[in-house]
This record gives sequence, C-alpha cells and structure tokens, in this order.
Amino acid sequence: MIVCVDVDYRASEAVTACIGFHDWADAASNFESVTRTKGTPPEYESGAFYRRELPYLVTALAALTASPRIIVVDGYVWLAPGRPGLGAHLHAALGGGIEIVGVAKRNFASAVTAIPILRGTSQQPLFVTSTRADVAAVARSVRAMHGAHRIPTLLKRVDRLARDA
Repeated sequence: MIVCVDVDYRASEAVTACIGFHDWADAASNFESVTRTKGTPPEYESGAFYRRELPYLVTALAALTASPRIIVVDGYVWLAPGRPGLGAHLHAALGGGIEIVGVAKRNFASAVTAIPILRGTSQQPLFVTSTRADVAAVARSVRAMHGAHRIPTLLKRVDRLARDA
C-alpha cells in the first residue's frame, strides 16, 4: 500500500489526511482518513519544517490499520547531502523500514539529489526525493501517477481532504 499524507494548519488544530492506494497509476484511493489534533500548531521554522509537521504525521500514520510500504510526503526527503528533510526525519521516526518519497512543489536550491519532473503541459516541475537509492525510478513512478495536470490526482486529493475536513 502507498499512503500519501498532508497536514492543514488552523488556529486551534491541525488536520492530517492520509489516503491509501495500491499502485502508482491508481485514479482513486482505497481508503481515506483524517486525524484532528487540538491545540495551537507550532510556528513554521524555515529549514526545520519537519519540527512542525512530523508529530502530526506520526500520530496519523499510527492510527492506520494497514501498514504502508511507501509514504509520500509534501516536501523533501533530503534538503542537501547529509541534511535530512521532513521525509528523512519521518523515515527515522518510523524505524527506517518504510520507503519515504518526497514530492515538493518548489525548488530548494541545495536539494541536489532532487529529480525535477514535468507532468501534463506544465512547465513548472515537481521535485522528487526518496529514501530509496534509485531516485530516478521513483521519479518515473511519480510522473506516471494518474492525472493530466502538474499535481497528480491523489496528491491533489490528500491536500483537499486535509483542507476540507
């Protein structure tokens, strides 16, 4: 199972959405879940996004009944060689046994291992990183995800689920 996760921050809570599917090319999810965490979310820290997002992701993933083989995060696995991003911190927090894929919408200049991909007719790339050694294969999988536009259908869905919940 592949699981995509995203967090939406509100004044007095954070909403974490998870959607699961079996294959990269799937058009629809097999399950969806929403986890609400009450309390004022911490402020965003430039270069340390993981401090804000990681606790919510770990909590939501622990509530799943199925174990994912791959988790897709909105962001980077590696910010630079030897500099972990959200995905690498999540990988460590989960014990290192689950592959983490980062799909970022903006370029992070020092993320030299990120592979830019174009989807649909967009001229703006997505940037793919992974805990897997063959990042090029992972980037091809993300490029092959369902949807005719820059953002794959299921990545758009998890974002919308977090925002609308």
